[in-house]
Amino acid sequence: MEVLTRQARKADVDAIFELIASFAARKMLLSRTKEDIASRIKTFRVVEANGIVVGCAALEIYSKKLAEMRSLAVSDAHQGLGVGSALVKKIVEDAGKAGVLELMVVTSKDEFFCKHGFSFTLPSERKALFIDPQAAGKA
Repeated sequence: MEVLTRQARKADVDAIFELIASFAARKMLLSRTKEDIASRIKTFRVVEANGIVVGCAALEIYSKKLAEMRSLAVSDAHQGLGVGSALVKKIVEDAGKAGVLELMVVTSKDEFFCKHGFSFTLPSERKALFIDPQAAGKA
């Protein structure tokens, strides 16, 4: 299998949308519209296997201090083959080249990301805390 990790192109929008939609339907990722993906295509990296997009991830830079890895998705048929790891490595590398000080990821697959150097706390012991604003008003 010939695998290539590369910058996403406009021609990849449909493939990226389908990957993300597959995981969003299972409540594993937030959904994204084709328009949103197209407008942010330069933030995406993809992995191609034999010319077909089988994985994607995006780097959303909020400031020089903080960025987020978003929309990491790998086709079911290509999981466990290093596609996700290749994408994480590339996104971390891209964040470093951009001078970002902290890269975060919101995930339910923490073991996967911990294997790639992510941690629940930063060296200064800061932590991200979350609230569901939809549920907060009902409590």
